[in-house]
Amino acid sequence: MTTTAPGPAGTTPVVTAPLAAGPTLADTAPTVLALIAGYVGHRTVAIGLRAGLLERLAEHPGATADELADALALDPSYVSVWCRAALGAGVVERSGPGFRLAPNMATLLLDAGSPAYVGGVFGVLEAHEVFGRFEQVLASGERMWWEDTSPEWIAAVSGTGTPFYTRLVPGGLERVPGLAAELDAGCRVADTACGAGVGLVRMATTYPRCTFVGVDGDRHSLDLARARVDAAGLGDRVQLVHSALEDMELDPPARVVVNNISMHECRDIDRVAQNVVAALEPGGWFVISDFPFPDTDEGLRTVPGRIMSGIQFFEAQIDDQLLPRSAYDDLLTRHGFTDLGSVQLTPMHALTHGRRP
Repeated sequence: MTTTAPGPAGTTPVVTAPLAAGPTLADTAPTVLALIAGYVGHRTVAIGLRAGLLERLAEHPGATADELADALALDPSYVSVWCRAALGAGVVERSGPGFRLAPNMATLLLDAGSPAYVGGVFGVLEAHEVFGRFEQVLASGERMWWEDTSPEWIAAVSGTGTPFYTRLVPGGLERVPGLAAELDAGCRVADTACGAGVGLVRMATTYPRCTFVGVDGDRHSLDLARARVDAAGLGDRVQLVHSALEDMELDPPARVVVNNISMHECRDIDRVAQNVVAALEPGGWFVISDFPFPDTDEGLRTVPGRIMSGIQFFEAQIDDQLLPRSAYDDLLTRHGFTDLGSVQLTPMHALTHGRRP
C-alpha cells in the first residue's frame, strides 16, 4: 500500500513508497514442514539400514512387505508402514506388488566401498554423542574428548570416514602435482589422526613401495588400527604411534604427511602445523583432506552446509568447529609452505596441499 506523510505547514504532503509485504504463513509453512519431512525420511532410512530392509531389497528387488517381514522375522504390518514411508522418501519405488530400491540407492546407502557412500552418516547423526549429549550439556558447556566416546561411536565415525579415504586414495592424491610419482616410487608416509586404520590399509595397499606411520591420540582407535593392519598382512610396513598431534615427533621424517577429516579437531592447529614442518623432509608434501565448511549464510543454507552444520554439534563438544577451506591456505602460508593448491572433490570434501621448502 502507498502511504502519505504530512509535510510541514503549507507544503505538499510526502508520498512514500509502498510498504513491502512480508512472507505469509502459506509462504513460510513449507520450510518448516520440509524439516519435519526430512526427519521422517532420515529415521526411515536409519531403521531400514539397521533392520536389514534396505539390504534385503537390494538383494531381492520386487519383494513385498510380507516377504520382507518373513525373511527378516519382522512384523508384516510394521514393515508395510516402513515401505510406504520409504516410498514417500524416494528411497524405494514400486515394483509390481512389491518394492525395489530407487536408482543408485544401493550405492549411496549400502556400498561402503564406493566414494559416494553416505549410509554411515545416518547412524552417526543418531548417535548419542551428537545431538543427545549436546542437549544434555547445553547449559554447562561440558566438553569431552575422543576417549570419552563409546566404541560404537568410534566404529561409526570410522565408517563415515571411509569414503573420504576412498576419494583421497588414489584419486585425490593424484591431483596434487608431482605427488603420485613420488608415492609410486616409494617413500615414507605419515597418516596423522589415522583413527581405526582404514586409510592406512588403503594407502599401504595402493602404494606397495611406501612405508607408513599412523599417528593418533586415541588408544582404542589405535588398537583397532593394529588389528586391521595385521589382518591385511601389512604390519611389516606400517608403524603406529600413540600421540596427540600437538606432541607429534617423527623420526625418521616423512616425505608425505596426510591428515584426513581431522585437522579441524586439533586443539592447537598452529602447533600441529609446526610439528608437520618438523616431520617432513625438505620438499615434502602436506595434504589436508577435510570438510569445506561454508563461510557465508548462503552456503549454510545449502544441503551440504546444513549437513555440515549437523556435524558441528559433535565438534563443539570436543571444543572445535569445522573450518572453511581457505583457513588452511592461511595456515600453510603462516608456516612457510610453498606451492599451495586445492582440489574440490565433492561439495563436502576438499583438499588443501603445500610443500615444505
